[in-house]
Amino acid sequence: MNDPTTIRRLYGRRQGHKLREGQAALVERLLPTLSVPETGGLSAASLFGDDRPLQLEIGFGKAEHLVGQAMAHPDQGFIGCEPFLDGVVGALMKIDEDGGPTNIRLHMGDALDVLERLPDGSVERVYLLHPDPWPKARHAKRRFMNQGPIDVIAAKLRIGGEFRFGTDHPVYCRWAMMVMGARDDLRWTAERPADFLVRPDDWPQTRYEGKARREGREVWYFRYLKQ
Repeated sequence: MNDPTTIRRLYGRRQGHKLREGQAALVERLLPTLSVPETGGLSAASLFGDDRPLQLEIGFGKAEHLVGQAMAHPDQGFIGCEPFLDGVVGALMKIDEDGGPTNIRLHMGDALDVLERLPDGSVERVYLLHPDPWPKARHAKRRFMNQGPIDVIAAKLRIGGEFRFGTDHPVYCRWAMMVMGARDDLRWTAERPADFLVRPDDWPQTRYEGKARREGREVWYFRYLKQ
């Protein structure tokens, strides 16, 4: 197994603009009740109180996709990992709305810190949508899509579980296809161009993806099944 610590350092700002008073109060009130414990083993039972299927999103941005999936699958447990406070606030605001989902837990930090503490074969789906492409070749090791992190994802997925990846960046797309093409434990499901050029019906659009489309950029959608 390759060393997953190749991307252990998180690059970029943890916080953007200063939070408004209401946002800060929301973080103080709600985040502690939804946060993944910082230490110890994790399981569906420890996070949600029962033995339900688990899904995990790496870098959920403003949480459009995370919340959409959680609303569509209320019987499953969703773990959202996002290092930036602005994104966590966006998730909390959606969760706090009337009728918001109750089946989400949040981790403000590195997704690998959570994945590595889950039992092998315990996760139904993992999502990596529009990660930072780090397009310069000298920064390739900073990309989440590297063999070490993918080794961890593959280990945590159940047999038949799914890894979904999306990007609008051609450099990252080519890099990801190279990384995933070297694996035999995660099978690409595409059989025709439409399978990776058209967003599946059960793949809620993110704000970032919508912006990419409006600006005329192509978006690619990849689905891999654990074998």
